[in-house]
Amino acid sequence: MKQGGFKLDYKELAFELMQNMHKIRQAGPQKQISESMQGEQFVLQFLALNKRSVLPSEISNKMGISSARVAAALNSLERKEMVTRQINTSDRRKILVDLTPKGKAFAEKHHQEAMEIMAGVLGMLGEQDARECVRITGRIAEFASQNKDKIK
Repeated sequence: MKQGGFKLDYKELAFELMQNMHKIRQAGPQKQISESMQGEQFVLQFLALNKRSVLPSEISNKMGISSARVAAALNSLERKEMVTRQINTSDRRKILVDLTPKGKAFAEKHHQEAMEIMAGVLGMLGEQDARECVRITGRIAEFASQNKDKIK
């Protein structure tokens, strides 16, 4: 692709993008959003969004992590009284995971805080840039999803 008669250097742009992403990651608010996409926070959000009992394997598949890591997160959340696990009555080999009222409240509070941060960032960009940011990240997410086996 040419821009202004010169060939666009994607590696140079990639370097600049990586530097910007590193700066964003260093910022405090980004850490809270990032944490919501992994570990215990992700499990709580996943359960809250599903609004039903889920199998640990569903969490493992969605997160792309081992069942052992999911079990560790569930053990920790259970100790904190944020989730419960019970045997599935229709298939006793399976365990169902549910949010407790405490877990629901915590997940909702964290979700609202993350949404406020993101809304603030988008508001700072202005309407046009905010819409472009969402459009572009959507394209990146679509590409990553379609090529997840190739991207390592």
